[in-house]
Amino acid sequence: MLNIALFGPPGAGKGTQSALLIKKYQLAYISTGDLLRNEIAEKTELGLKAKDLIDRGQLVPDELIVELIEKRITGSNDTNGILFDGFPRTLVQAYILEGLLLKLNTSLACMLSLIVPRKELVSRLLERGKISGRSDDTAEVIEFRLQEYNEKTKPVAEFYKDREKYIPIQGVGTVDEVFNRLSASIDNTIKNVWFNLVLTGAPGSGKGTQGRLIAEKNNLYYISTGSLLRREVKNKTAIGVKVKDLMAKGELISDEIVIQLIEQEIRLHQNMKGFVFKGFPRTIVQAYILDGLLRRLDSTVSYCIELSSPTLESIKRLTSRSKTSRARPYDMSADLIINRLEEYEEKTLAVADFYKKQQKFASVDAVGDEESVFERLNEKVEIALRMVR
Repeated sequence: MLNIALFGPPGAGKGTQSALLIKKYQLAYISTGDLLRNEIAEKTELGLKAKDLIDRGQLVPDELIVELIEKRITGSNDTNGILFDGFPRTLVQAYILEGLLLKLNTSLACMLSLIVPRKELVSRLLERGKISGRSDDTAEVIEFRLQEYNEKTKPVAEFYKDREKYIPIQGVGTVDEVFNRLSASIDNTIKNVWFNLVLTGAPGSGKGTQGRLIAEKNNLYYISTGSLLRREVKNKTAIGVKVKDLMAKGELISDEIVIQLIEQEIRLHQNMKGFVFKGFPRTIVQAYILDGLLRRLDSTVSYCIELSSPTLESIKRLTSRSKTSRARPYDMSADLIINRLEEYEEKTLAVADFYKKQQKFASVDAVGDEESVFERLNEKVEIALRMVR
């Protein structure tokens, strides 16, 4: 998801620019001001409480704001992301937003701050007050709001500067000029967002072949837990000695070992545009682990695609591979092959459900020649890429 916070003092033009940005990037719009004004118009209990505070230019308590925002977020599943206008306005709200987005398995891509001189702000707000009749656009309230902004809201900028997500934008100029500056910054941010693909499927479904092809086409780094472990075994490292016998039987390796190898591989290749994970996660626990690992690097799983093939097809492919130089120890007998397929049914299918619930899942028919399967897979990847970038 592309989640953006549009920042700036009252009168900076956030409302005008938000309308243009949500149209261009297909974002859900969350304006705390609009949400509160709707409550006031409907004369709800929350609206009545908020009206007096808004009329005096004061901030509404976070408890009320969070209630409204969470309700709006959960109803925004059919968009590419969310544009926040007027939130967060305090340091506490910045932490609150982090928590809200965490519940959605996503994060804030950037905070765009419109920079406008104070004199220009006052002029704009007074003019808006004449046209709109808003009670918070009087000279006295304007001064209070700008002072409140300086005291409480500017620290939010420091919060996102520390996370390298704060982008100042010159807010003086025509509407189109400011919009073009904002768009250029967003497009640059999107380019730097990792696309992380989990490629799942039964043993013999072609994950290794297709994963490498997808990684090469999209400038992603291919991470195969099997390859990492085989490298350890070949080099006779301490890890290799531990896992050699387990791998020969086709059994799962302990999460502690796999995590260590994957995190090391990610950190060595952070210059890539993202990663293709093959062979991990293979259990629900590992799915949570991967989420946590990526969050430490300010990223997340973008999508999961399953390569779907019938059991008999998988058995045929694995049996054929056992007669080649690419043979794995667990390809060498029918019992070992069946054991791996049963383990997939018992543990790994649940991973697909995990990503389905997050609306990050698709299935691709893995039967056919390499080129045909790749074509079908790449179609799904391109759709997922558009969702992220």
